[in-house]
Amino acid sequence: MRVLIVDDDMTTRRLMLAYFGKQFDCDVASNGTEAIEVMGRALSDGKPYDLLCLDIAMPGMDGQEALKHIRELEREHGIKSLDGVKVIMTTAFSDKENVISAFRTGCEAYIVKPVSRAKLFAEMDKLGLMPVESA
Repeated sequence: MRVLIVDDDMTTRRLMLAYFGKQFDCDVASNGTEAIEVMGRALSDGKPYDLLCLDIAMPGMDGQEALKHIRELEREHGIKSLDGVKVIMTTAFSDKENVISAFRTGCEAYIVKPVSRAKLFAEMDKLGLMPVESA
């Protein structure tokens, strides 16, 4: 399974990489613009990601705006909405407005930080992306 972790905080990126261990093919991006570039290359190369862990609050382009662009890239590559990358928003925002907006933008799950391995793998299980080893 291919995973893209997008977060402006290096500690969070490292922590999530540790959660995934060596059982997944993981890449990282540090902001929304970089996430769009990485996703675009993956789609063009015919190697789309299965899971996108995306922070909302990032400098420059936030995660919600990045997800809009990523969903557009998928449409341009002929990927229908249900066949696109599964997105788990990982953020400090727990207010109703951000949660609703994230789902409208196209995420499938929402985890309020701090992200634990158990929370992450539980959401992956709900999305049908059960990891090889249990949480």
